[in-house]
Amino acid sequence: MKVLALIPALNAESSIGAVIRDCKAVNEDVVVIDDGSADRTAEVARAAGAQVVTHPINRGKGAALKTGFAYALEYGFEAVITLDADGQHLPREIPKFLAAHAETGADLIIGGRAHLFGEMLPRRRFANRFSARCIAYAAKTNVTDSQSGFRLYSARLLAGIRLRSDGFDMESEVIVQAGCRGFKVITIPIDLGFVDGQSTSHYKPLGDTLRIAWTVIRARYFWR
Repeated sequence: MKVLALIPALNAESSIGAVIRDCKAVNEDVVVIDDGSADRTAEVARAAGAQVVTHPINRGKGAALKTGFAYALEYGFEAVITLDADGQHLPREIPKFLAAHAETGADLIIGGRAHLFGEMLPRRRFANRFSARCIAYAAKTNVTDSQSGFRLYSARLLAGIRLRSDGFDMESEVIVQAGCRGFKVITIPIDLGFVDGQSTSHYKPLGDTLRIAWTVIRARYFWR
């Protein structure tokens, strides 16, 4: 199966090189979407062997992922593995996704962290559990971790849905879109390089949480 490792990146020059090298050890094809970085993210990524697509300005994680999805479909990839640029997601876990896809045929496989929630700060643990329950209900599917960005998307799924959001909320939107349209969604447990990622996250707790909630409502009841 032809698989693309897709890494959205913003100001990640200190970590992106190692992530790419680790990805290429298990999957040759790697693309980085440099989402308007002000540092040397794109230069470091190219030096590490990745293809790089650059947004001239920062457009949001969802927009970066959508650019990568379009790239994957254009070049005939059968699946996309998404992972973060900060080193939280371990590329050595990629074979777990591929094995799960081969076994189940799932179109969206989420790398779940529910077994690690006890290591998170209490407020983040609560937010993850609460959002997972709400999004699982909206998507009509069993999701235990809706905010993990370590995922496998099938080309069939990416070609079969229209994604409208551009921020962190896009990763919630796609769960709802997939579940409501009958695509198979599963969660598998993964290990992480670190759990919280507070210092490297661009997530804005209040604004992005409200945006996710509004996106989920629209995806469930209005967007078709």
